[in-house]
Amino acid sequence: MGHFGLGVRAWTLRLGALAAAGLLLSACSMGDMFGSAGPSSTSAMRTANPTPQELSAAATAALPAIATECPPIKVRPGGEALFYYGKGKVGDPHALNYQAVLDKQSRNCVASNGLITVKMGVVGRVLIGPAGNQAKVDVPIRFAVERDGVPLYSEKYQIPTAIDPSTQSGEFVKVVENVAIPYTGGESITIWVGFDS
Repeated sequence: MGHFGLGVRAWTLRLGALAAAGLLLSACSMGDMFGSAGPSSTSAMRTANPTPQELSAAATAALPAIATECPPIKVRPGGEALFYYGKGKVGDPHALNYQAVLDKQSRNCVASNGLITVKMGVVGRVLIGPAGNQAKVDVPIRFAVERDGVPLYSEKYQIPTAIDPSTQSGEFVKVVENVAIPYTGGESITIWVGFDS
């Protein structure tokens, strides 16, 4: 019985030592966890009182969206294709001289001093029809800019397009630069392009 009591006491002491070691290990891992969380907590506290530089960066980011984003360029409904018929036979496919289509439109912008300066362009093709024999076609293209539905800019261009006899087609490109659009913020601005017959 005495030996049995000593064995229980030794087993209890070992169990206590293991528990103490476990507590020490857990304390170390808690220290690491809080230690790694410490710097982020400190940085969060630092940003609670922003510096003048941080305030300036925030003010720049808070500019109206239109000041930092280029307005979209869209093809005006009905202006995506042009059909030219000879002898007034509109709609007769046998009387089609040529047709023109827009392949791509694009724009880029620079915003500064209350202005958005736009460079816009379009690429398209002319295809000769059954009644056509043109060596060159002047394609009428109109670029326009509207702000909240009100026209700010509108210009029509005649783009000379040479026709390749082997393919009976020709390509054209038109780029318009330095169109300045005033903005105050919150406006809906759209750039339009399309054929203007």
